[in-house]
Amino acid sequence: MSLLRKYQRLLAVLLFLAILYAVFALTGLKEHFTVGFLQQLIRDHPLGGLLVFVLLFSLGNLIQIPGWLFLAAAVLALGRGSGGLATYVAASVSCVMTFLVIRLVGGDALRRMDNRVANYLLGRLDQRPVTSIVVLRMLFQTVPALNYTLAMSGVRLRPYLTGTLLGLPLPILLYCLFFDYLAKVLKLL
Repeated sequence: MSLLRKYQRLLAVLLFLAILYAVFALTGLKEHFTVGFLQQLIRDHPLGGLLVFVLLFSLGNLIQIPGWLFLAAAVLALGRGSGGLATYVAASVSCVMTFLVIRLVGGDALRRMDNRVANYLLGRLDQRPVTSIVVLRMLFQTVPALNYTLAMSGVRLRPYLTGTLLGLPLPILLYCLFFDYLAKVLKLL
């Protein structure tokens, strides 16, 4: 098997992400991904703003916008409880959307790699997929690179979703407390 054929799905993902990033950068849409913009969106349009918030979180996750930005905006707009819940829903949807899109483009590209370390790590993931994903989510939350890796790892959607739903609450709670405290200290609330 030729090297290009072996890595064609991985290259397709890289090309897809580069094109998506270029579109966001060239259209100026990326400039709207700020705490202030997101906070105002949620405040001005309570229901519709939350739906757009979920969509922007999903798109932002694909182009490497950090999840804490969305969490900070939600906490500032809605308070730590409602903001945390909105972020949990948005982060969960974002992770699943990223998984589905990257899986569609990249398939199980990491399984095709002939690398001893990759094979070892994928074997560990196969042994305990839900537990592995819970731990990874607690450590790395919604980091896009983790989403891409898990999508191309060949892990099935059900354990991915279960691990994501179980692994996200604790870090989101901790971030909510942090941003709420920071907002009070800086008198933003």
